[in-house]
Amino acid sequence: MTDLYVDDRYRGAHGIGRYAREVLSRLRPQWRPLDLDGSPHSPLDAFRPLPALGAESLVYSPGYGALVRAPRQVLTIHDLIQLRSPWPGRAKFAAYYAGPVRHTVRKAGVVLTVSETSAREIREWLRDDAVRVVNAGNGCSAAFHPEGPSEHAADPYVVFVGNTRRHKNLDVVLQALALAPDVRLRAVVPEREVEDAAVRAAARGVADRVDWLHGIDDARLAALYRGAAATVMPSTLEGFGLPALESIACGVPVIFWRGCESVAEIVGDRGWALGSAMDAGEWAAALTEADAAPRRVEPPHGVYDWDRTAGVVSGVLESKTAS
Repeated sequence: MTDLYVDDRYRGAHGIGRYAREVLSRLRPQWRPLDLDGSPHSPLDAFRPLPALGAESLVYSPGYGALVRAPRQVLTIHDLIQLRSPWPGRAKFAAYYAGPVRHTVRKAGVVLTVSETSAREIREWLRDDAVRVVNAGNGCSAAFHPEGPSEHAADPYVVFVGNTRRHKNLDVVLQALALAPDVRLRAVVPEREVEDAAVRAAARGVADRVDWLHGIDDARLAALYRGAAATVMPSTLEGFGLPALESIACGVPVIFWRGCESVAEIVGDRGWALGSAMDAGEWAAALTEADAAPRRVEPPHGVYDWDRTAGVVSGVLESKTAS
């Protein structure tokens, strides 16, 4: 049987990191770590030397980091958001995806992803019917369910979980807060981004109604969702939308832009689908409505399961190691 190696540098608190942690712990085929250093997210990492691998060895990466010196490599490409980033920064990603990533995917003949939205976009980008695009889906960790402790708060609040990158669209929420004086926000962002986010809130006169959180574990995050009137997810682009799933799994509705297809795919009618990603007035109205009359929604059942996702990934890897 072909040896299977895994680039296991992806584990962490972010979305791809959670995916890596949950899936790798459940993989059926026996695997060995590549034991690489550095970041898998650097385009130059694609050309790094690798340990001595057999000519038929297979490498799996739970992210998009291509390794062109690998004999064969299966990637999980969660989304193509980087190809929509503004110029000139997009130039390096365009070259990286057109070169190492496309080469790696075509050589493997298969690529994994996490949603039907991303699967469609990857097929359109590849334009290669010889490559199988497999939607393995995503899971929801066991901590996220309606029963359990809720975050204590003197006043109702909405919650944001994400970062300050442009496509996460945090600014429209801060602008909406300025128009919704009775609404509080609890925002979970990376620690390194708290200072910049706080400056943005202060510039809009809402600093006293925003609590910035970071580094919290799943149990605390689930309690934060349960205590919220709603989760606000104003993203303009997402490959999946894990905070939306975690929120509805806790029974808490989501306020989102209907044009973000992957989030709409997850949430359905369990929240407020807004017509504009940028209309602060529309977002303020939804925040006010959620804050004034909190409600609960029915969680999805049997759809988003880490065992199922790892099973699909395992099946793809088993087929490639057997061939």
